[in-house]
Amino acid sequence: MKTRITELFGIEHPIIQGGMHFVGFAELASAVSNAGGLGIITGLTQKTPKDLATEIARCHEMTDKPFGVNLTFLPAFTAPDYPGYIDAVIDGGIKIVETAGRNPQPYMEQLKKADIKVIHKCTSVRHSLKAEAIGCDAVSVDGFECGGHPGEDDMPNMILLPRAAEELKIPFVASGGMADARSLVASLAMGADGMNMGTRFMATKEAPCHENVKEAIINASELDTRLVMRPIRNTERVLNNSAVERLLEKEKELGSKIKIEDIMDEVAGVYPKVMLDGEMNAGAWSCGMVAGLINDIPSCKELIDGIMAETEALIKKRLEGMLTA
Repeated sequence: MKTRITELFGIEHPIIQGGMHFVGFAELASAVSNAGGLGIITGLTQKTPKDLATEIARCHEMTDKPFGVNLTFLPAFTAPDYPGYIDAVIDGGIKIVETAGRNPQPYMEQLKKADIKVIHKCTSVRHSLKAEAIGCDAVSVDGFECGGHPGEDDMPNMILLPRAAEELKIPFVASGGMADARSLVASLAMGADGMNMGTRFMATKEAPCHENVKEAIINASELDTRLVMRPIRNTERVLNNSAVERLLEKEKELGSKIKIEDIMDEVAGVYPKVMLDGEMNAGAWSCGMVAGLINDIPSCKELIDGIMAETEALIKKRLEGMLTA
């Protein structure tokens, strides 16, 4: 299948693995790329630029296909060494970067000088248009269904994707609620050039997260996520657990007076405990509503091959069949 995204990134299938904290290691990124998609290493999971350089080198040993690096620009009192991380990306021969969080404009010159293609994750049309204006090559449009941070507009993909298609000139992929061929065909129908999957790739054989995490995802329904940190306008969709229930109780009790300091035990530094050690109630961790559509743990190749085969069948048999009936 050829789309503007496969052409832009030099990949076989219009499927991107999203950057995920303590999940986006070389093992997963290389497996997705080897299967014809675009694998992504999560930059800030690596503690230093030197660590990121090492992880990029590991990934090059596992695949000769294109893969990218996610750089999430976060508000912080002590910002990470973003120029250093970008240097590691450039020196590692990476030509695709997924940016997220704050506006990447301060770093665009450094990235573009190195001939790096930038895809920025956005939760609204206005942010997507801004990304286009500052020179991003593509956008990942993230609907309200997504795991992680869906923004504050609560806009689901059935509305967000067609609106993005009406406004954007650059290619974009659908993100949030993506799991299978139905997701891809629907996204293409609404104007996207591919899809980005996060939660779905966590439940694969090569995903280097704990088996408890994978089991939690396949046992969850679409009703098992919760929205936390809404009162401080940093909304995050997470899988429900005892820590999340405790966090929500604090939000209810403190109301508008709540501060990030009040919930640090539930949200700070929890990812290594959950993803690596399998402590499922250690804190709040990102998970999409799409967990309700995930029922198995295939290899990345099995997953992507299955999606593409079923996509072709959906288009040629079901949709074309309706026209000829």
